[in-house]
Amino acid sequence: MHRYAEVLFNIPVDRAFVYSVPDGLHCREGCRVVAPFGRRRLTGIAVCMLDEGPVGDFQTKDLERVIDSTPVLTPELLRLADWMAETYICSRGEALHAMTPTGRRESEGVDLSLYSDRDAWGPVSLAEEQERAVETIRNARGGTFYLQGVTGSGKTEVFLRVARAVHGEGRSIVYLVPEISLVHQVVERFVAEFGEGVAVLHSGLTGAQRYREWLKLLTGEARVAIGARSAVFAPVLDLGLVVIDEEHEGSYKSGYTPRYHARQVAARRCRTNGALLLMGSATPSTDAYYRMQTGGVTRIQLPRRLSGGALPDIEMVDMRREKGLFSRRLLRSIREVHQAGGQSILFLNRRGFAYLFFCRSCGYEMKCKRCSVSLTYHRDKEQMICHYCGYSAKPVSVCPECGSLDIGYSGFGTERIEEELGRLFPELVVNRIDTDTVRKKHDLEPTLESFRRGDIDILLGTQMVAKGLNFPGVKLVGIVSADVGMQLPDFRALERTFSLIVQVSGRAGRMRPDGRVIVQTFKPDNAMLEKATTGRQEEFYRDELETRRLLRFPPFFRLIRLVVRGRNRRRVFAASGDLADALGREGGNALELLGPVECPLFVIAGNFRCHILLRGDKFRRVHTTARTVLRSFRAPPGVYVEVDVDPVSLL
Repeated sequence: MHRYAEVLFNIPVDRAFVYSVPDGLHCREGCRVVAPFGRRRLTGIAVCMLDEGPVGDFQTKDLERVIDSTPVLTPELLRLADWMAETYICSRGEALHAMTPTGRRESEGVDLSLYSDRDAWGPVSLAEEQERAVETIRNARGGTFYLQGVTGSGKTEVFLRVARAVHGEGRSIVYLVPEISLVHQVVERFVAEFGEGVAVLHSGLTGAQRYREWLKLLTGEARVAIGARSAVFAPVLDLGLVVIDEEHEGSYKSGYTPRYHARQVAARRCRTNGALLLMGSATPSTDAYYRMQTGGVTRIQLPRRLSGGALPDIEMVDMRREKGLFSRRLLRSIREVHQAGGQSILFLNRRGFAYLFFCRSCGYEMKCKRCSVSLTYHRDKEQMICHYCGYSAKPVSVCPECGSLDIGYSGFGTERIEEELGRLFPELVVNRIDTDTVRKKHDLEPTLESFRRGDIDILLGTQMVAKGLNFPGVKLVGIVSADVGMQLPDFRALERTFSLIVQVSGRAGRMRPDGRVIVQTFKPDNAMLEKATTGRQEEFYRDELETRRLLRFPPFFRLIRLVVRGRNRRRVFAASGDLADALGREGGNALELLGPVECPLFVIAGNFRCHILLRGDKFRRVHTTARTVLRSFRAPPGVYVEVDVDPVSLL
């Protein structure tokens, strides 16, 4: 009997295409296939097998090839794609593409022996509060829990004990971390516990490696999946637990279609499978904190540091009274810590040497030709670089506008800080980690290991040094500029800055009660900074939630952001106006329509950008309006509409 397959492709068209399956090809639901599509050959997913072809006077094209001998997507993941397409307003093919592994060869997997010697980890005794946390979670047969614990309070060990219990019941675990850089230390601990039954999934793997790890999970060879955001789609058998470590991190939100949030996808999978959802952070997202207060999430607190550490003393320095990049207090502390045999971490969430080139004569600023942002000067490359599209240009010695020689740079990044440290402390070993120095997947771990051994005196970096790293020798953390990011035109700017300050401060004094933190700022009276540096977290969340309530922002109201972009400015403005009119007619008084207006970053990579916000306290109304209008809206040629449900950034 001749058979047919319904195939979905990674295109913004929400329909399946039917192909004939030639004799000799073995195709099943969930397999990747290659098929002709117009003048192209596309890879798609077979989602349904049919005994009869479509009715009509036309010839059905044949599949060219079936890539997989066994399906790579389970029935659960196929159903999850339907939910994602509905929720995030994309096509089912786009949703499937987000979760499908790349690569085809099976021979090359992840060498787990690189992560751990199983005998290196002895039994770990839990503190009383950790024991209570494990017992509370184990006694629940489902639901959502949040471990809110200070940095160094032992959240990872609680995660591991709960995972051990779930694994003992024959069920599977998915463990998410926000960054690839944090995968190593989690895998190390879990390999010591579960051996070869661990699979690693993240974008740093080759296609063949990722495919091999995927197959380990599909076959049940591994029942623990560890990885960054996309590991939420791990094809585990009988899901029993999802852990979201450092839940507050914005990297759990995808920046590409479909713009899913791993927390929402994890919650959906847990509900479908009757599994536990366990999140944790020292600084919960405001959304999660609100759900803890309103009963949607059970909060479990871990209030003290283990391993003999204590929360560090935090001192704020008013840089209006200082000269140069470093305060006298910070410089003195670096010397004192080094003399005492300790190490320092310096944090600045801005890379490069200087971030603004200007002419003192005419006021000219050197901006990206394709984006509405200033170019950042990178001295080590002798390049002016755009951090949004990658455009680069040579630095100039005269003003391109007026020919003046009176030019200069202002602002500073990690590269400038590194140079200044070398001048001030030539006897110390300084190492910088940011996306300029960590270009390859294997670059970061050797640096961190050297710092852990004590071979590096000062570790300087961007937010890479703020996340989940545990270094016993760190006695001092210096936040070079706490003001970076506070003034961004985004309602989450203060929340993100607060979290970064608390998180990076937590790197000090984890093993001994001798840690100190120095926070440099030009705004010492800022209320958020005062709360972050005096440990008044609950007060910060209460005030932030009240501000959000008054301003009608999440978590009290839901948002859908529509970004209209294209290279033709006139068409973009016209299309955004037409789209807003259609939304207004459809939504009526059931929701608020904000815009269209230019995005704060109006031009990126040569594309002009306008955005529209749909806001309402009833998500269904907002969502239905957006779906209905977008289903029929036709943008002019060269203009595209990006859909972001529950955006985490409005830039």
